[in-house]
Amino acid sequence: MTMFFRQYYLACLSHASYMIGDSSTGRAVVVDPQRDVSQYLADAKENGLTIERIFETHFHADFLSGHLELQAVTGADIVYGTVGAERTEFPVVAMRDGERYSLGSVTLEVRNTPGHTPESVSIVVYEHGDTPYGVLTGDTMFIGDVGRPDLLSAFGATATDLGKQLYHSLHHKLLTLPDTTKVYPAHGAGSACGKNLSTETVSTIGEQRRTNYALAPMSEEEFVKVVTEGQAAAPLYFSFAAVRNRMKRDVFDESGSTTMLSFDEVLKAQQSGAVIVDSREPNEFALGHVKGSINVGLSGRFAEYSGEVITSDTKVVLVCPSGTENEARIRLGRIGFDNVIGALRDAENAFVSNPNHIAQASRLTVEQLRERRDSVTNLQVVDVRGPGEVASGTIPGAELIQLPTLVTRLGELDLDAPTVVFCAGGYRSSIAASALRQRGFKDVSDLIGGFGAWQSAGGEVTQPVGAH
Repeated sequence: MTMFFRQYYLACLSHASYMIGDSSTGRAVVVDPQRDVSQYLADAKENGLTIERIFETHFHADFLSGHLELQAVTGADIVYGTVGAERTEFPVVAMRDGERYSLGSVTLEVRNTPGHTPESVSIVVYEHGDTPYGVLTGDTMFIGDVGRPDLLSAFGATATDLGKQLYHSLHHKLLTLPDTTKVYPAHGAGSACGKNLSTETVSTIGEQRRTNYALAPMSEEEFVKVVTEGQAAAPLYFSFAAVRNRMKRDVFDESGSTTMLSFDEVLKAQQSGAVIVDSREPNEFALGHVKGSINVGLSGRFAEYSGEVITSDTKVVLVCPSGTENEARIRLGRIGFDNVIGALRDAENAFVSNPNHIAQASRLTVEQLRERRDSVTNLQVVDVRGPGEVASGTIPGAELIQLPTLVTRLGELDLDAPTVVFCAGGYRSSIAASALRQRGFKDVSDLIGGFGAWQSAGGEVTQPVGAH
């Protein structure tokens, strides 16, 4: 067997990248790399491979790709399809629809598959001869779903037009492959690039033809309706990352260290406009944190959710469990948030020594929320879950404001009214509640255990009127 094929799955961003090589020639390519690239370099060295090309399936919106970082180390060419190649600020190699690139016995074929974005391509992998081994589908086809066609509406592309292109890409470029062809997508469950992604990270064309709801027999018009309805709001940072991925920019140094700051330096940075991102778990954060901090737990989708409540140009100071500062910095760097000033040194002692600058966060049990709903006349309850989650019900009277849209819809909420935020389990609600406090809301709590706890305790549930 001469083919080297490896999938790299980054769970915190639901992102899959790939390295494909030919052991007989020692030549290899990387597809859709993440921004910290050391793992590709280590595997290439261990397996006697030279990375000579970096393929991008499209301009990713959910992460900042590592093509420039990988090129800086390897000198490899960056490759896009012809549409994408016309839009970059850095030199690239353009590959036409149907064009092949040989690594030896292993051959790659580019197929234009627009729809998720206009420049999207898929890459068919042949190990020997003309029988496809697999296809790297980027965000065109997922396991159990297809790429959403509505992300570029802010750039003038309509979801209907892209949806029609996606329909043709799927039926005329991907479903023409043999049923045995393995499907390797760029994302898995949890990604905001689709709404029904599987936890599986590999499938086959035949399996997707049978089980993927978006590939069931239907007209083009029906397809566009099915794949555009019920999509969650795109995270705030998506448009930034999509544009940034076309640009010439500074490369990221994953081996660098995070500057450690005194408490006074943290306060000074905050007073100058920096935001403190506290990556501890919600319960720890609630017991004590620097006033004005935003809580995004490192155990979850830290980078994505940070990018939903702060903007890309925001300077960031980290408060982290000891020893995780570099991990937090790298994870923010993966979405292009490079303005990390530093991290608080010895947070526990700093909190004890500076009690006047420390606040606690209110977290309510289901019973406490029931009591508050009965006794507080102007209580506003905010549900920050996505459309798929609220479809099964919500707490009566709740405002439906998805977390990615929260900071752009603050005007719809009363700054001075007592506020309770909830999500599915309590992780996102702590993010949302802390973001509201940071923006001046006076009395904010979140629900411990979220909607799941509310339902389990027999709380009243109503069907939502609509979500935004």
